[in-house]
Amino acid sequence: METVRVLVVDDQEPFRLAASAVIEAAAGFELVGVAETGEASVDLAEERRPDLVLMDVHLPGMSGPAATRALRRLEPAPVVFLVSTYDESECDGETQECGASAYIRKSLLEPGLLRRTWEAVRR
Repeated sequence: METVRVLVVDDQEPFRLAASAVIEAAAGFELVGVAETGEASVDLAEERRPDLVLMDVHLPGMSGPAATRALRRLEPAPVVFLVSTYDESECDGETQECGASAYIRKSLLEPGLLRRTWEAVRR
């Protein structure tokens, strides 16, 4: 398996650090950048060309779903997993219609889940 290049997008430093640690602990995954806003995620993705973006749903300014739509227009477009402290059922319909490949509760994110989710969406 080729190395999966990952960009983490979250406005909270504790989660950026936790997600970065999960990526570093997951064999075959490499952290290529972190961003605090949706706008910054689009700029960084254009520059770093990640394979996967872990995108917080609730961001200041451009929301995670809006940033996901912008990322889906890139060539090649990265895979986006939305992440949130909320269950997907608690979020509005925008999260299901933005083009993200998966939705993960932040509290459940760990190397095995990251790998299984990646493998499931890449089939």
